[in-house]
Amino acid sequence: MPAPRRILIVDDHSTFRLGLTALLNSEPGLQVVGEAATGTQAVAAVAALRPDVVVMDLNMPGLGGIEATQRIVQQQPNVGVLVLTMFDDEHVFAAMRAGARGYILKTAQHAEIVRAVRAVGDGEVIFGQPVADQVRTFFATAPPPHGELVELTAREREVLTLMVRGESNAAIARILVVSPKTVRNHITSIFRKLDVADREQAILRAHESGLR
Repeated sequence: MPAPRRILIVDDHSTFRLGLTALLNSEPGLQVVGEAATGTQAVAAVAALRPDVVVMDLNMPGLGGIEATQRIVQQQPNVGVLVLTMFDDEHVFAAMRAGARGYILKTAQHAEIVRAVRAVGDGEVIFGQPVADQVRTFFATAPPPHGELVELTAREREVLTLMVRGESNAAIARILVVSPKTVRNHITSIFRKLDVADREQAILRAHESGLR
């Protein structure tokens, strides 16, 4: 009989942790081995407990869930992080870029949460239904590069896509999990490659190349 999947629950609400622990421990093959209330505690707990799956909230005091996910995956790449949160916005992309394997909402049914934990433990990537719809929409509306956009790197096209969608530099940095300085450097490179002088001209050039 295989060993149960070892799970660490990270959430700053003790009542939620208690309920989720009870739910997961009631399922065969799953075992909650620890809890953490902050991102900093989560990083330390992963190092000490070596769980198979970390169920990660995003909005926590101090070190947030996205930053904690990034540190955990860098230090323990075999650990699967499943984000379980109320956010269904740009945090999806930031979390996945940080290394999360799954993203579902706290409004999901218990069966969906259990299924997602098992999937992430098996090395799969999984999204809850509302999140999956958002991801599909994002990529469906981002056409393959052509014209002048061919000269841009994949990351520069991502930055330009977010610029076209009205995101600020700070928002782009959060979504792509990079520093604001890195975003500025990408934008400078975009301006140079597209031969434009400012953000408005870059967005216009993107529209002309079919980027929406």
